[in-house]
Amino acid sequence: MRVVLSGASGLIGTALQSSLRADGHGVTTLVRRAPGGRDEARWAPERHEVDPDVLAGADAVVCLSGAGVGEHRWTDDYKAVLRRSRLDSVTTLAGAMAGLDGGPAVLLSASAVGYYGDTGERVVDETAPRGAGFLAELCADWEAATRPAENAGIRVAHLRTGLVLSSDGGLLKRLKPIVSLGVAGRLGSGQQYVPWISLADEVAAIRFLLEHEVSGPVNLTGPEPVRNAELIATLAQLLHRPAIVPTPGFALRIVLGEFAQDTLTGQRAVPATLLAAGFAHQHGDLDSALRWALGR
Repeated sequence: MRVVLSGASGLIGTALQSSLRADGHGVTTLVRRAPGGRDEARWAPERHEVDPDVLAGADAVVCLSGAGVGEHRWTDDYKAVLRRSRLDSVTTLAGAMAGLDGGPAVLLSASAVGYYGDTGERVVDETAPRGAGFLAELCADWEAATRPAENAGIRVAHLRTGLVLSSDGGLLKRLKPIVSLGVAGRLGSGQQYVPWISLADEVAAIRFLLEHEVSGPVNLTGPEPVRNAELIATLAQLLHRPAIVPTPGFALRIVLGEFAQDTLTGQRAVPATLLAAGFAHQHGDLDSALRWALGR
């Protein structure tokens, strides 16, 4: 299989390309600088420019592009960056793929469980409606940007990813040193649900979707979402540290701005579509996922 990958330098993209190449698949990564080798191709999504010849020789395209949601305080300027970095990339690829004759048959496009907004105690699968808030609206627009590819008969799956657990990046990389010092605890009330997934299962799920006839939204999460307090407590237990210093909501709002609201709420999202299609998680519970991420 030959795959064109955008967002290849991120946590998931780095792991995905390594996994594919290890099994002998060809991967061409899209970059915004001068290519460093034959496995890279330059593109300019902000100008909706990508070489159609790069796409024409591929079996599938995976779009993981997007500025980090938790990388900066959510100012109006940064929210604009979040939108542009996602919509420009997907629009460019979906449009280019739709214009090809006999090009890639599959587009896997990143999204997030933030699509559902705050679900409280309600369990949600892929049939649930869109929630409220900036992130939910962004996810809806993000997914809608693939429509040209869908209209052209290309199989499209939207990767509604949860919290990816890896010590190499994401929230866990930030939490680990704080919890190790014994100065971390639940965020806000701690009752909000966290739809987690190990990085190993995230990569495995994407590869599963490349090869199986699944389309539409797909929740990339572990089988059992947990409350924020349980996540912190389990991590602390594995690190043999206490978790007794909660972070109040007002402090998160000062540091994170509007993004704090998404941190203090959660999604009790389950991977119904993945499970129905026959996907088996390597890490089916939080303890095993955290042990793997921590190398335990």
